[in-house]
Amino acid sequence: MAVLSIGQVAKNAGVHVETIRFYEREGLIAQPPKPSMGIRRYPQDTVHRIRFIKHAQALGFSLQECRELLELRGDDPQACALMRHHAQEKLSAIRAKLQALTQMEGVLTELLEACQQGRIGRDNPCPILKALDAED
Repeated sequence: MAVLSIGQVAKNAGVHVETIRFYEREGLIAQPPKPSMGIRRYPQDTVHRIRFIKHAQALGFSLQECRELLELRGDDPQACALMRHHAQEKLSAIRAKLQALTQMEGVLTELLEACQQGRIGRDNPCPILKALDAED
């Protein structure tokens, strides 16, 4: 079993050393004991654990959610069903965000078109500022 320095773990996992220290503080990875003379040595599994976290984050999972997902990595026979549940929840949240972003895009597009078509002056204020100023 290979043991690695924190710098080697960072390089192999594609993260900064400070990311590893942060994950240690957050309890996402274990900090190995420091020998009286020498540097801490991390098991190779630490690299895999960090990559798992980074992949989960790239899919939109928060660090708390990553913590929960890491617990599913064991031999629990229900792990796949639980993971599917987490993934379905995340997909629903992403779809809701996409819908909200699409609505924002439409409103901003309309405002920009109104801005480009209108004459802006003292009697005709900027349509974007006017929309932002409007009371609901």
